[in-house]
Amino acid sequence: MTKTKILGFIALALGIVLLLFALQGTNAPADQITEALTGRYTDRTMWYLISGIVATLGGLFLLFFGGRIK
Repeated sequence: MTKTKILGFIALALGIVLLLFALQGTNAPADQITEALTGRYTDRTMWYLISGIVATLGGLFLLFFGGRIK
């Protein structure tokens, strides 16, 4: 297993954890009130969501294409 694939697994796992934090954040009472009043989630939840998506996609990219890039 190459270093790139290991880094891809780590990024993928981190992304999934961040997405789970975002999912839990959307169910928090304070976040539900903010979303009901403003139509948006709190900044913290949005950062978890965006970071989770980027890390997950980056991890998948490294897993599938990391060894082929030179």
